[in-house]
Amino acid sequence: MADFETLPVGRLSIAACEGSKEFCKRVDEYLIEWREERAKTNPYEDYTRDTYMVGIKQPRFSSGEAKCELLESVRGDDLYILVDVCNYSITYKAFGEINHMSPDDHYQNLKRVIDAAAGKARKITVIMPFLYESRQHKKTGRESMDCAYALQELRSIGVNNIITFDAHDPRVQNAIPLSSFDNVRPSYQFIKALLKSVPDVVVDSNHLMVISPDEGAMSRAVYLATVLGVDVGMFYKRRDYSQVVNGTNPIIEHEFLGADVEGKDVLIIDDMIASGTSIIDVARQLKERKAARVFACATFGLFTSGLEVFDKCYEEGLIDKIFTTNLIYQNPELLEKPYYVSVDMAKYVALIIDTLNHEASMQNLLDPYDRINAILEKHKKQ
Repeated sequence: MADFETLPVGRLSIAACEGSKEFCKRVDEYLIEWREERAKTNPYEDYTRDTYMVGIKQPRFSSGEAKCELLESVRGDDLYILVDVCNYSITYKAFGEINHMSPDDHYQNLKRVIDAAAGKARKITVIMPFLYESRQHKKTGRESMDCAYALQELRSIGVNNIITFDAHDPRVQNAIPLSSFDNVRPSYQFIKALLKSVPDVVVDSNHLMVISPDEGAMSRAVYLATVLGVDVGMFYKRRDYSQVVNGTNPIIEHEFLGADVEGKDVLIIDDMIASGTSIIDVARQLKERKAARVFACATFGLFTSGLEVFDKCYEEGLIDKIFTTNLIYQNPELLEKPYYVSVDMAKYVALIIDTLNHEASMQNLLDPYDRINAILEKHKKQ
């Protein structure tokens, strides 16, 4: 629980879009506990509530069209809206047919919540862990630039702050240079989960190495390797630019740049696992180079091609553990896999909301250097 020198200006309210409610309930529990404890010594009107979650309804007509209704007032509140654009498990009926909600559907639902609160909330903050259309963040020809357009649209309809996690390319925030945009990386939570689930891992340059699976993830890998005091390596992708398959140019081969990995545990760090083709190929090449154990960490586990390929990968001994966060929907089947570790982010999101509502600095939350070092020192003493 953090202590603050400031008091909130606006009352705290949280709205969870369809697909985010279960995660939001866990965030709410932390906020209730912390604020009840603080209120014992610093009573403040409207500071504590039975729940900070605002009731909302998002019904659909038989045609598939939808609307949003707020079930209580948010006038003068600091409203935080959580949305998981990756939750494909949510369904709705249109013309009698069952449809699974796409990222486009979730984004439209988000805008409906914003519209319902328009002109009433003091400040609106959108917490969108997986940034909508973040994989379409730049133009390479005659094509749309969806992520930048969405950010500009959110700003234009009244959003004051946008919080996202491990954006595919954080430079997309340049689309709204005068607006508040925070890109948060769960580096501390990954290290904490690794040390807890693999207690015998040795964190030094002789036993551990951080690997970037491509050029785009290099900054993540360099930061983590620097904090841990270990070496870093990188694979770069040779692609076939003459064709497009499933929206991307297919990978021909991964080439490795870095020190010898023989006998070392390796930690592959990336923003997402989609089909898994890339990360499995990287793991296979690391094993061919006689790496000891292979751990894969990705903020978002999409697993768009199913889990069978990862089951086979685990059976072959290519990957020992896969870590992804619960910031987006997790298939119940995934949670049962022996190789999978879910990295809980509810407390971290609650800290972010609590800090912003107190108008306090987020510097310590955005830079986990001290917290990572503290947990490493504790691990070494065990």
